[in-house]
Amino acid sequence: MRDLSDSSDKTDFPELLRQDAHAWLVLLTSGKATQEDAQAFQRWRALGPRHQKAFEEARDQWRLLKPAFGKLLGTRAELARHHQRLLQRSSLGRRVFLGAAVSAAAVAGVAVVHPPLGLWTPLDEWNADYRTAAGEQRSVALTSQVDVTMNTRTSVRQVAAEGRTVGLILLAGEAAVDVRAAERAFGVVAGKGRSLCGGGKFEVRFLDGKACVTCIEGAVRVEHPAGSLSLRVGQQASYDDASIGAPVAVDPADAAAWRRGELVFKRSPLSAVIDEINRYRPGRVVLMAPSLRHKTLSARLQFKALDAALLQIQRSFDLSARSLPGGVLILS
Repeated sequence: MRDLSDSSDKTDFPELLRQDAHAWLVLLTSGKATQEDAQAFQRWRALGPRHQKAFEEARDQWRLLKPAFGKLLGTRAELARHHQRLLQRSSLGRRVFLGAAVSAAAVAGVAVVHPPLGLWTPLDEWNADYRTAAGEQRSVALTSQVDVTMNTRTSVRQVAAEGRTVGLILLAGEAAVDVRAAERAFGVVAGKGRSLCGGGKFEVRFLDGKACVTCIEGAVRVEHPAGSLSLRVGQQASYDDASIGAPVAVDPADAAAWRRGELVFKRSPLSAVIDEINRYRPGRVVLMAPSLRHKTLSARLQFKALDAALLQIQRSFDLSARSLPGGVLILS
């Protein structure tokens, strides 16, 4: 990253100043900032009132990004563990500095329960029995009749009864469940709903409070406070806390493409494509081009070639790219 303390000699000063402000915000909340970074930020902010105003604008835009802000960092005893593959807790000194730097930068609204840009694990996922990092997939034999494959950035917790595993709670992410003729139905809880299967294959996705259940083989029953329904092969149902939708037809092969290392998009908004890529890629891609968010894209991408895919997206939509610390990529 170039020296952010000096942007006054550039011809396109306002835009570069805006980008520098975003760069500082990302760095200060990434968990990788140092004391030297904090001092450099103070020098940059002291260059003039426009720098402070640009930072305030970046902060306000940040607050519009998902996941949404929750409780203030200052009101939490726990601070964030940085998302680093298996997610290790940062040192006390780093956490103290991060809290101080964020406070000084006037972004104390960033919460440990809703981390900015998804750069670390939310508080409610810390007690997972199994977790995968960005780009990681993992298969677990929960019982002699049930196998679970976890997709990227997924956290699950087992549910036991009478000394044996009878289900799991999908805290976040996506899981494929294969059930071989079990004596009792295996259940997956995601949000307000529960999916039950006595024999077959199904997938559950739970992100940002919204769940999606797909039947790949056999049959699945989905129970929700707003109603219950049954899914057959090639059917999918979605729900949130308040309601559950009617089953819709889907291609099971496309729905399960992630198990083959693929992402399939069919006339998907560019913003949705970027959001999905973010689940598989360490760091974060931020689309700062509002006019392009709803442009559609159809593609079949390989997990192992996401950087190449991002380069193609950059060229196709005439975007400029800027890399920042922590694997953050700004597209504008």
